[in-house]
Order: sequence, then C-alpha cells, then structure tokens
Amino acid sequence: MEIIARFIETAKSDIKRIVLPEVAEGRMLQAARRLKDDGIAEPVLVGDPAECEKAAAEIGVDVSDIRFVETAAGPAMDRYVERYVANRGSKEKIARRLLSKPLYFGGMMVAEGDADGMVGGCSSITAAVIKAASLTIGYAPGITAPSSFFIMVVPGCEYGEGGTFIFADAGVNPDPTTKELAEIAVSSARSAKALLDIEPRVAMLSFSTMGSARHPRTEKVIEATRQACEMAPEIAIEGEFQLDAAIVPQVAAKKVKTDSKVAGRANVLIFPDLDAGNIGYKLTQYLANAEAYGPLFQGFAGPVNDLSRGATVEQIVGVAAITAVQASKVK
Repeated sequence: MEIIARFIETAKSDIKRIVLPEVAEGRMLQAARRLKDDGIAEPVLVGDPAECEKAAAEIGVDVSDIRFVETAAGPAMDRYVERYVANRGSKEKIARRLLSKPLYFGGMMVAEGDADGMVGGCSSITAAVIKAASLTIGYAPGITAPSSFFIMVVPGCEYGEGGTFIFADAGVNPDPTTKELAEIAVSSARSAKALLDIEPRVAMLSFSTMGSARHPRTEKVIEATRQACEMAPEIAIEGEFQLDAAIVPQVAAKKVKTDSKVAGRANVLIFPDLDAGNIGYKLTQYLANAEAYGPLFQGFAGPVNDLSRGATVEQIVGVAAITAVQASKVK
C-alpha cells in the first residue's frame, strides 16, 4: 500500500473537491468522513438527503459538516439542464430526469467546474459510471473513447520502472479499434507521467516483434503505433513487441536490431485487446504477488473513477486520493 500512501500525501498538498454520488452507501459516507478528517480531499456528497441521513444514522457517522448537494431542485440543476440540452441536443424534460440521478448530476458538477473529480461504483456497475461520465464530462481533446489502466507494482522486479508498470487497457475496451488503441497508448503515457512521475516508455504489445510474424492482428498494432506517434511525437511509443522484448534488455538485444528507446525498458504496456490485458494483469497479480491498483479511468475531460461494488472504505479513500491527484496533474 506504499504507493497509495504516496497518492494520499500528494492529494493533501492540493485539496480537491471530489464528488461521492452514492449517499445511501455507508461505506461511501465513512470514506467521506476519512477524506475530510485526514485532509485528503473535500468530499461532496450528492443525492437524496433523506437517504444520506438514514445511511449515516445506521452506521453512526456524522456527516453534518460535509458539503451536501441535493439533485432534486435548485439553481444548479436548472443551470446543468440548460447546459446539457445545449451540449447534447436533448429535450429539457429528458435532461432533467437524467440529471436527477446522482451519477449524472455529479458528472455535470465536474464538467462545469463545480467539483474537481468524481468517484462512483459502490452501488453502480462500471458501464453506468462510464455512461454517466461520457454524457456529462465528455472526452479529453483528441480522444474518442474512454479507457482504463492498472498501476502494477511487482515486488523484487528489475523490469519496468523498478518493478512498477502501467497496464492498459485491462478493464474497459474489449476490442479497441486501431484509433482507440493509439489513444489508449497516448492516454496511458500521460497517466504514467502525471501519477507516477516517470518518463513513459510505451510498448505496443503483440505476438510479434518488429515484423517477426505477419497477421492482420499484428498489422493493427503496427498501425496503432504509427497513429499514436503521430498524436504525441514527444512520447516514446514503439512496437510491435512481444512482452519479453518489451521489458527484458537481454531479449531486446537479440530481437530488436534498430535503435530503440523502449525495447527492453518499457514501463507502459499496451495490450491489443481486453482478453490480453485482463489476463495479463491477473497473471501478474497472482503469480508474481503484484499489487494491482485499478482499473482507473482515463480519456475523460475531467477525472472520474470507478469502484468495485465490494470496495472497502480504505479502497474508496485510495481511489479518491488518486482521483484528486489526477485532478491536479492530468491535463
């Protein structure tokens, strides 16, 4: 948990307003109390005050000094509805009904600069969090779809950045298009630089290394690499690589015959699809006893992150701290 402790300390240095939109969840209220008391972030509870009051009473947590925003009415709702209608071309009645849902209202708070980030998922599925963020916050410039990444910390590992890696996408996109794969690479590099303070070296993974095999799937990775380099020429993004050529210097020396900033030194690993990414992170987590933090979202115009529905209070606090750091550093 050392890395989470680092995020918490970083968050304390620049307090951000983090929306917690599931106020009927006792764990969310306990996390809000921790965030407030420990000076990690300014929690903003969004939803139905009666539900919040009931949940707080059941667990004996005082949230009376924590900012609460009711979605049902008020000038903020009117302003958000007007903006949503203008942005999405929606009818006012539909917009008002949608924004009465805390996830959507919270997303509009982030979009309109009334909050710095949002954390949800205690009682909502991942798809619901993504949809709410997509329709309210929208995507960062140049990005057409959100993605996710894991921070992987492998004990006793000499590869990557002292055993630390970014794995993407391992949680959202089942079969990204060539363009989406390029966007995932660029977004992941930016996430690595902002959150881990490392110089990203991005490897586009495949079952081929620099043309050693020919197949439509390898061609997709090659083209995605080209597009990613075009999107962000300042970032070291190379491929296609087999995993060993990407992270092991001795293997890279044998397989990669051109000058490379990435081969054998990659710290950001981009998987070609969700099958590979999900299997890869779980193999690393369980066989290498690695710490896995995520999935964390990227690609949105403002910070938003998802939780497991079984998330503990500590995990909610940790994700909120990461979201706060994203709000400070990810542009």
